[in-house]
Amino acid sequence: MTRPAADPQAPLRGFVKRGDFFVGIDSDGCAFDTMEVKHKECFIPNIVKYYRLASVSRYVREVAEFINLYSNQRGTNRFPGLVATIDMLAERSEVAERRPRLPALVGLRSWIERETKLANPALRAEASRTGDIDLALAVEWSEAVNRSISEIVCEVPPFPFVRESLESLRGKADVMVVSATPVEALKREWSEHGLTPLVDLIAGQELGSKKEHLTLATAGRYEPDHVLMVGDAPGDLAAARGAGALFFPINPGFEEQSWRHFFEEGLPRFLNGAFTGAYMHAQIAQFERLLPATPPWKSA
Repeated sequence: MTRPAADPQAPLRGFVKRGDFFVGIDSDGCAFDTMEVKHKECFIPNIVKYYRLASVSRYVREVAEFINLYSNQRGTNRFPGLVATIDMLAERSEVAERRPRLPALVGLRSWIERETKLANPALRAEASRTGDIDLALAVEWSEAVNRSISEIVCEVPPFPFVRESLESLRGKADVMVVSATPVEALKREWSEHGLTPLVDLIAGQELGSKKEHLTLATAGRYEPDHVLMVGDAPGDLAAARGAGALFFPINPGFEEQSWRHFFEEGLPRFLNGAFTGAYMHAQIAQFERLLPATPPWKSA
């Protein structure tokens, strides 16, 4: 008799409501100042290595940093981020002049279109099932990224006022980490700094998209204006909107000021019912101005 496959999203479907409020918090670049080091020291060097792009490594860095850190695509999942990097490289005349062999990524693109759980387990299973060489190489690259992160990224504390905010939520709201990072890395980072006891669930890429995290954990459990997402990327805002949640931005480049503002004003407003409307819209407008769609080499 064949056992039914385990549901990877069971922790979300079974999320237990204990408080009247719910707060989802992104991790990389939001709670922790780990986003730059992960991309600059882990993701990008492995793109150069596994996709044999040493001849244009300077441009790989410029493009990948813009997409993943400084643009309106900031915080995108690693696999769409890889595709976007290759596509933007192909648009640059400086790259074309050096005639690198840019990968087409046909198999990876197709997988991204049909899969919602854009994580290593799903990719590895699909690569094994299909024998697709694009997927097999993407698995190698992604696993190498994870190894680099485990070797390099450590002792990076949370931003000031993250811990204070989490402590102030105890007994008032249920708190969940909502992230596109692998769960293993999330658990290591949150445990390393003693923050795990302050959250109710750590949800990473294996549990689906951020929108799925929020929707499955909160739908039918909380009042709509009692659910808040705290994030540093447009994808966090889109996930909040898709799940019908409120949103508080941690502004890239101004993270300390954002967390202080959240602790001193945003969080009290949320718990007191004074968050929606003009206040939230002003925070989001300021956030969106910081992340352009056009790279500096095009706008110069």
